Amino acid sequence: MIRVPILMYHSVTDAPNDETKPHAVRPSDLADQLAYLAESGFTPLTLGDLVARFNNNNGLSLPDKPVVITFDDGYADFHSRALPLLERHNFPATVFLTSGWVSDAGKDAAGRPLDDMLSWGQAREAAQTGVEIGGHSHSHPQLDQLRTEDLRQELRRNKGLLEEKIGMPVATMAYPYGYSSARVRREVRKAGYFAACAVSNTIAADRHDMLAIPRLTVGKNTTISMFKRAVEGNAVPLIYMRERILTKGYAVVRRTRYGLQRVRGNV
Repeated sequence: MIRVPILMYHSVTDAPNDETKPHAVRPSDLADQLAYLAESGFTPLTLGDLVARFNNNNGLSLPDKPVVITFDDGYADFHSRALPLLERHNFPATVFLTSGWVSDAGKDAAGRPLDDMLSWGQAREAAQTGVEIGGHSHSHPQLDQLRTEDLRQELRRNKGLLEEKIGMPVATMAYPYGYSSARVRREVRKAGYFAACAVSNTIAADRHDMLAIPRLTVGKNTTISMFKRAVEGNAVPLIYMRERILTKGYAVVRRTRYGLQRVRGNV
């Protein structure tokens, strides 16, 4: 079995607002984390590249210590804070972009951005440096609670806008809030994605469903000691015990809520 840590970041800033604070990482902490990966012989891949290697496309094999670095939502500080640090190490990364939150979305604006977001120009610039742009829905809703037609629109509008504005194919995505369902995953595949990330706080492996790939949360409370143990695969269940309990509990709540909505005819 092949095991690969896939890291999930959000905002990178010393001054997060109340809504982004739980998952924000200080630039100095990100710098230390990337330095550790470089010094320890890790080879970062984009999510798309990892999945291609899992599938042995074109005979590509995995490096000895692969890792995937991902950023959700598309905060402006990815361009100003994270990208220079990634470029310092020549590390690729994957940014999952919410198209309706883009700062110059204009008539396509949708949802409620939590902070300053990337512009289309900044997203294109990042893509030109080797950053993979992936989907993250159009308005960042709870996808598993949507009517099927609304779900399709969220997925396809997001993918279509990203491909139009970035000028590159988009084949990977991450679920807003990290949650999906069998119905959501079916629609994700129909929309043209070949891989999608959840959270789960587990080391990813080639045995996992490629439409529910687990990631490891990196946030403000992730110490360098925790980070080192997580990426090396040491005591991951213990490090993320609280998050995994909350995730399982909330999954039950969401399934129950969706079931009630179906009974009432709302979905």
